[in-house]
Amino acid sequence: MRSTDVDVLIAGGGLAAQRCCETLRRLGFDGRIAMLCEEPRAPYDRPPLSKGVLTDPDEPRELSFRPAAWYEENDVELLLGVTARGLDATARVVTVTDSRSNGDDARHEQTLRYRQLVIATGSRPRQLPGVSCGGPIHQLRTYTDALALRAALRQGNGRLVVLGAGLVGMEVASAARGLGLDVTMIEAAPTPLARALPATLGHWIAGLHHRYGVDMRLSTTVERIGVRGDTATLTLSDGSELNADTVLVAAGTVAATEWLAASGIAPGPIPTDRSGRTELPFVYAAGDAACFPDPYLGEPVPTQHWEAAVRQGTAVARAIVGLDPAEPVPAMFWSDQHGQRIQLVGHAPAQCDIELDGEEALGEPFVAWIKCDGRPAAALLVNRPDVLPQARRWIAGAFQHPDQTPVSVIHQNPTTESR
Repeated sequence: MRSTDVDVLIAGGGLAAQRCCETLRRLGFDGRIAMLCEEPRAPYDRPPLSKGVLTDPDEPRELSFRPAAWYEENDVELLLGVTARGLDATARVVTVTDSRSNGDDARHEQTLRYRQLVIATGSRPRQLPGVSCGGPIHQLRTYTDALALRAALRQGNGRLVVLGAGLVGMEVASAARGLGLDVTMIEAAPTPLARALPATLGHWIAGLHHRYGVDMRLSTTVERIGVRGDTATLTLSDGSELNADTVLVAAGTVAATEWLAASGIAPGPIPTDRSGRTELPFVYAAGDAACFPDPYLGEPVPTQHWEAAVRQGTAVARAIVGLDPAEPVPAMFWSDQHGQRIQLVGHAPAQCDIELDGEEALGEPFVAWIKCDGRPAAALLVNRPDVLPQARRWIAGAFQHPDQTPVSVIHQNPTTESR
């Protein structure tokens, strides 16, 4: 590790951190940049962890955002295996532990002084009470996690139980069915993605998984998990029991910001302005660790999606060099499940009107235009990525033209029907 004085210190080695340092260099920033990467590998893309890494017949491909030479050419110092442990915002000092020293397993504490700090430590899987990962029980956040889950799933036909019907859980369920495993998914909510989609569209997601052989148990929780050897036995809230060769705990995530407790920052995603500035001077936040204001909702909203990390990391870099953030766009996330590309643009309230463009039959492309109180709010795109620009314009334009409607609506208000 070089001297401890850093112009921009980025705590975290994920997508938001990567886009921040890329944008800084592209905008001509020539100060020293150092990036703390808790894992012993360069920043890499995480979406393939729940998809291609599990299903590719060959060894998993390289997921790094940039080759090693890029960091040397752009004078970005990667501190691999280095973890942020504390922040003194008054002294502008971050305490870190470094597992690289002396080639041993010990972790050595030291401090780094910064002129500007970017908190991009992301999130980690939510732990279930009384459930510890190990043996047949897995979580999925890192490349190492994905390799362990890959090995478990590829041992042959077996039984996988997924706890949680969020994006990661459903993508792993899809991958496992493609590998020939029996898959059961346990979800406490009455529909998948209940916080993101109205019930009608959540039922469509459930139907998709049912069609491909996933046993989805909705409105159900796990009361107890017992492990004997390589097998887990799960007792469910309805009194039934399941045996599993592999269990994936995919019950959401929590912001990895506990290391900031002594700095006065409250646990959870860190509130920022639209440039990523926090309440602490010279301290920014981006990605899963941040809570940016959403201009379309008029309030701060934590986001844990790929595109949000890109936008927020870029916004922080622009702020550091004295530029305003780019014009806002409606939030978006995507997912690949059972060969279907699913995209949601905007925010879909539970109570809404839905207008369909296309048939909602499983396997057929369609767009669900979602309105709240007559105003465009969101759009769900299934195998229609070509509609993404139009959907964004439709939502954004509603703030200037409240009566704007999509031009291709052919079905009206199927809010009472589940298909």
